[in-house]
Amino acid sequence: MPDGLRAVIIEDVKNFSGAALLLAPLLSAAAAPASAQIDPEHRSLMQLGFDHALDGRGPLAGYAFYYLNAPRRLSPRQTLRLALAPIYADAELGIKEALGARGDLGLGLAGGALADSHSEIRQGRYRRGESFQGNGGRAAVALYQDIPVPGPAPLAGVLRAEVHHARFAGEKGTDPAFVAPKALDEGCLRTGFRLGGQEPVLRPNLAGELSAWYEGRLRAAPGAYGFADDRRIEDDTRLFWGRALLAYNRPSSQARFLANLVGGGSVRPDRFSAYRLGGNLPLAAEFPLSLPGYYHEEVSAGRFVLLGGSYIVPLSRDKTTWTGALTAASALVDYAPGHGQRGKTHTGVGLGAAYLSRSKTWQVLTAYGYGLNAARGHGNGGHTLGLLVQYDFLTVKSPRLQPSRSSEGLRHLRPAGRRR
Repeated sequence: MPDGLRAVIIEDVKNFSGAALLLAPLLSAAAAPASAQIDPEHRSLMQLGFDHALDGRGPLAGYAFYYLNAPRRLSPRQTLRLALAPIYADAELGIKEALGARGDLGLGLAGGALADSHSEIRQGRYRRGESFQGNGGRAAVALYQDIPVPGPAPLAGVLRAEVHHARFAGEKGTDPAFVAPKALDEGCLRTGFRLGGQEPVLRPNLAGELSAWYEGRLRAAPGAYGFADDRRIEDDTRLFWGRALLAYNRPSSQARFLANLVGGGSVRPDRFSAYRLGGNLPLAAEFPLSLPGYYHEEVSAGRFVLLGGSYIVPLSRDKTTWTGALTAASALVDYAPGHGQRGKTHTGVGLGAAYLSRSKTWQVLTAYGYGLNAARGHGNGGHTLGLLVQYDFLTVKSPRLQPSRSSEGLRHLRPAGRRR
């Protein structure tokens, strides 16, 4: 799945020692404003998430990281974005109007352990013997162009160039006959347009987005790997996808609905570039492809269309402390090479409950998911249980933490100080 920050997957809790490594991150580029334009809002968040299969033998997936977005921290025209986890870090320095009155510049660095690990899942089975760990880093330069349009939602054009290096090795449980890929060096160019956006929080009250993207990846010295070189890394792959998203809160009842339509295609996809659908970790990628009840990234696709949504209703008298949610998602896919299975449709449904503290400092969400078409040893049908936690340091009452907040909604996503 293409994303601005590479995920770090917890393959299996048995592979790690020490309680701290249980928080190994699936770092997220969910900060849509930060990824497609410089985010003008001050943010200081702790994010945790786990999605565990209740049946079958799938990988345990989760993330734990601290997210900071600090406008004007270094100078009036600079914004520092940082995602920090125990064994991975991703940072970007945004320079406002570096390329003219409407053009911003972003300079990014990221890297750490397990950042490029791969979980092999085929036909609903987690192939631990064919999975491996990857460590690496990346550097990027991004150009963000603000395009004036009527209304509160910003329109941004993006051009991002990136270099990436990764080294791979087998891990505990990898089959001795399975040869991990050689070191990977690649260049990546992404371009696209995004109208609107979504905040990097668990449940935004209001969000809307229309976006379209193209990404090309060029690899130096690609090669074969696996069992007797039975699979290979393509020397170049091309990806193109788009998303339409809407989150709306009804002020009268506090009922909320979220709808998400994502579709994409590719040319010469491989295991490192295929779209991977499944699981329910909303902050695990810039464009999460959630399917409740499935393993995280269970389905590998060369082309896909995914439609999903949630309806959230208040359960407490104050209409905000306790809420319940009904979620559903369905995808039509053409599988990536080597990952075909019976049927091209995958559907998942879920139920959840959430708690929001009165100070809005804590949010805790629990969710059950059922994957109707998830292939399991007992037949179709998979079950998962998830936990999501968000802690907002800026809501803590302290003399040192008194940020100015703009009104909620799409309007706050527009970079401040731009000429209309």
